[in-house]
Amino acid sequence: MAINQLLDAKQKTNADHAKVEISMRKMLSNISHDLKTPLTVILGYTEMLNKDKTMNKEEQQILLEKVHVKTLEVMELIHKFFDLAKLESGDKAIEMTKVNMNEVCREKILSFYDLVTSKGFHVHIDIPERNIYALGNVEVLGRVLNNLISNAITYGDDGKTLGMTLRDDETNVYIDVWDTGKGIDESHIDKVFERMYTLEDSRNRLYQGSGLGLTITKRLVEAMDGKIHLSSKPYEKTIFTVALKKMQF
Repeated sequence: MAINQLLDAKQKTNADHAKVEISMRKMLSNISHDLKTPLTVILGYTEMLNKDKTMNKEEQQILLEKVHVKTLEVMELIHKFFDLAKLESGDKAIEMTKVNMNEVCREKILSFYDLVTSKGFHVHIDIPERNIYALGNVEVLGRVLNNLISNAITYGDDGKTLGMTLRDDETNVYIDVWDTGKGIDESHIDKVFERMYTLEDSRNRLYQGSGLGLTITKRLVEAMDGKIHLSSKPYEKTIFTVALKKMQF
């Protein structure tokens, strides 16, 4: 190997290490930022419980329930960070099999049916009778659909309509999860899958989360050799489309 090639290889290695270091610093900064708010709230509640001796049992129970909810938020956030770290490190390979997409889609949309109807949503399901198969992983695909349906419920509240469509062509299988809420401005579409991006300018500010859900969703889809695409016309239709490789019967 020529000296120039060795130097190029060394420079690339150094650049990769620098990129990883920057990514880790950003991750730690994000963890610190996102944990600060719920932990501050938990601390405030526990101080009230400790110092306010006039509080009756009912009031104490209400505060304890709030502490419990915030603690669950912290645990969920920590799990999301670990999930993302594992996905980005590529430590664990995903086992790929032939997946009956009709079954997975029906199961997932039905698991949310009671929730969406209780919130006043109209639900549209378009899943063909004929079986459609794709190369993927049932568990991973289930997580992807959970994230996308939850996202549609959270951010589609203005339109009160949610849907899922399963379709295919000669080479790919597509799942569309859509809603008719406020939508996403065109200037934000390229950023929604970025880590910590929360759509605060285009979605409902009441529902700002960690900004990791769609990042993890994208990584999961890519881990199945698939792609995810977003299109949005505010107050008309916002569609997240997952594309996976089609498998024959």
